[in-house]
Amino acid sequence: MTFVLASASPRRLDLLAQVGLVPDRVLPAEIDEAPRRAELPAAYAERMAREKCAQVSRRCSAERVLAADTVVAAGRRILGKPADAAAARRCLNLLSGRRHRVIGAVALALPGPAIPRPADSGPPGSERAAEPARIAVRVVQTAVTFKRLHPGEIDRYVESGEWRDKAGGYAIQGRAAIFVRRLSGSYSNVVGLPLFETWALLEGAG
Repeated sequence: MTFVLASASPRRLDLLAQVGLVPDRVLPAEIDEAPRRAELPAAYAERMAREKCAQVSRRCSAERVLAADTVVAAGRRILGKPADAAAARRCLNLLSGRRHRVIGAVALALPGPAIPRPADSGPPGSERAAEPARIAVRVVQTAVTFKRLHPGEIDRYVESGEWRDKAGGYAIQGRAAIFVRRLSGSYSNVVGLPLFETWALLEGAG
């Protein structure tokens, strides 16, 4: 299966390698990842995956492009990657003793001519840059329940630095595994890429 990966995430590369998938190239997308006003977590994850996929596909329209996004959601609240230790501590305090969702979206663009898309706003006739005619997206949700975390546990985890570059401020494949009381759904989705859905998209594309 040949494809371009629109992500520089080492976790996604490791997960793909786990099932024998190696991208021909890695071209990280460069988009604005700020959530829109009142945007819900699942809609945000799907939009991010689609926009990453489209942006990279415009640079290599003759190839299949795979993109993904992972969102940690506490209710309607989107928990991004903490900017510093204080933000990581706030994330863990929020997740302590409660159930949250990890929403993964994976998108695949197929080779083909691009088509123009109407602008989100602006005068009639205005257009955004052309996007691939065919982008398939799958959205996966995994429910994760944390045990109640003691302040010392949070302090030690934050001091480990593992929270860096992790949505929600934790890595289930690392030290945070001991925080998880219950998980319902795709484990690989929580790590960073839902493998079943990714494989199905690539296999379906031939």
